[in-house]
Amino acid sequence: MKAKDLKNSILQMAIEGKLVPQDPSDEPASVLLERIREEKHKLIAEGKAKFPKGGESIIYIGSDGSPYEKHVDTKGCVLSDKCIADEVPFGIPESWAWARFSEVIGIAARLVDPLKYQDFPHIAPDNIQKGTGKLLFCHSVKADEVKSANHLFSAGQILYSKIRPALRKAVIAPFDGLCSADMYPLNTKLQPEYVLTVLLSNFFTEETLKGDTRVKMPKTNQKSLNVILVPVPPLAEQRRIVERVNELMPLVEEYGELEDAREELDAALPGRLRKSVLQLAVQGGLVPQDPADEPAGVLLERIRGQRRQLVAEGEMKAPKGGESIIFAGSDGRRYEKRVDARGRESEPVCIEDEIPFEIPESWEWARLESVTTYIQRGKSPKYSTVEKYPVIAQKCNQWSGFSVEKARFIDPATVSKYADERILKDGDLLWNSTGLGTLGRMAVYDSAKNRYGWAVADSHVTVIRTREDWLDHRFAFAYFAGPSVQSEIEDQASGSTKQKELAQETVRNYLIPVPPLAEQRRIVYEVDWLFKILV
Repeated sequence: MKAKDLKNSILQMAIEGKLVPQDPSDEPASVLLERIREEKHKLIAEGKAKFPKGGESIIYIGSDGSPYEKHVDTKGCVLSDKCIADEVPFGIPESWAWARFSEVIGIAARLVDPLKYQDFPHIAPDNIQKGTGKLLFCHSVKADEVKSANHLFSAGQILYSKIRPALRKAVIAPFDGLCSADMYPLNTKLQPEYVLTVLLSNFFTEETLKGDTRVKMPKTNQKSLNVILVPVPPLAEQRRIVERVNELMPLVEEYGELEDAREELDAALPGRLRKSVLQLAVQGGLVPQDPADEPAGVLLERIRGQRRQLVAEGEMKAPKGGESIIFAGSDGRRYEKRVDARGRESEPVCIEDEIPFEIPESWEWARLESVTTYIQRGKSPKYSTVEKYPVIAQKCNQWSGFSVEKARFIDPATVSKYADERILKDGDLLWNSTGLGTLGRMAVYDSAKNRYGWAVADSHVTVIRTREDWLDHRFAFAYFAGPSVQSEIEDQASGSTKQKELAQETVRNYLIPVPPLAEQRRIVYEVDWLFKILV
């Protein structure tokens, strides 16, 4: 059971006489109500109160065991007498009684000018915590802060918000002050804390909403409140009920806090687990290494040979500064050297401080440029209303995947200006490279999700392309989507606070762990399987 439901259940039990046992020695509620009527008659005689229109309501149990209500005039003559069994919402103990709201609770609203009450505490519905009966805060009356119509209240009165009663905003005033016209100050001869229990109950809220058709701003009024039936226990039992409610509610609140924490954890857990899975995957902890696999060092040597051939054939450009080779030195630290087109090697440079984490012995570290065929930012397009040639922008790349639905379109006359290498291909990694909030977000291009059959990236997206016999794009995505990259993405970016940018050179020089090719495929299979479980 949720904390909210538990609280409602406790309040309902309280007003049904099921929360504490009845004591036969208690003065019955009917005697209490008779005394309240006598006190009211005295006030009427003194001119301090008005006799209710339509007569005074008296609810009693008839000889047939059913509840009846009679209205009597000032002389005690019966004006009406009828069975109200169909109105009574639930059963109550024999020592209890039903009474109309107006018979046991008085609305003491008296409009005053706040200018006459400078520095008085002021309470509005926003100052009250919903459903708890607690005052959050208040401030002194300022002429320019509150409306001219306000109610004067006294300490001990109950302040009840007539606006949006479903929020259950009611509180016992701890001091004298002013409340907004959206609230009723209430007087009662019952225990105020018990009345507060009734006001906060689900039963009372439902009663206030009966017949109110205002969906956006439900509002109750004095007329509708006055006819609500209120269950009245003996005065001594009211006190016992309040004591028990006060004992239980802190426990319910504690339970609610634990529930909120659990729900927050449940909501965050899949995301945390995904991050853990990705980190384990790219550190070699998700699947076991297989000694029969071709080591990543051999794979990288073959990639370098194939890259040299592609450069010689004009299929790709030679890397600036030479081809990167990262290796472990005799001291166990990582070093990097560059080899130019003539095979000349630069002096090795220790890059140990760049290595983000340890990897298995059969793996290697490489610069992203060394295991890809193409890394390039898109071009700024000339847009068109002709929906034929989509250009992929940052909003097309979501962690949930690639989508062409939010793409804009380029001018068909400019299509010929795009080289073939700029046309997106399946498996291309699309990395958002500018802005705040979207920087570093990545998706994988999927032609099956592009009904136009053609697409290019705009200047805010970097396209990363590799060969599947070099680096599985799904493994690369797992690495760049994982916490080791995403947690540091802002630090890797350049530019102002408002406009961060992931420079193309930064992308090219990103370090990436490279497992044996067979292990890359085992890893992405395991990641896919685990992510399906975590959905």
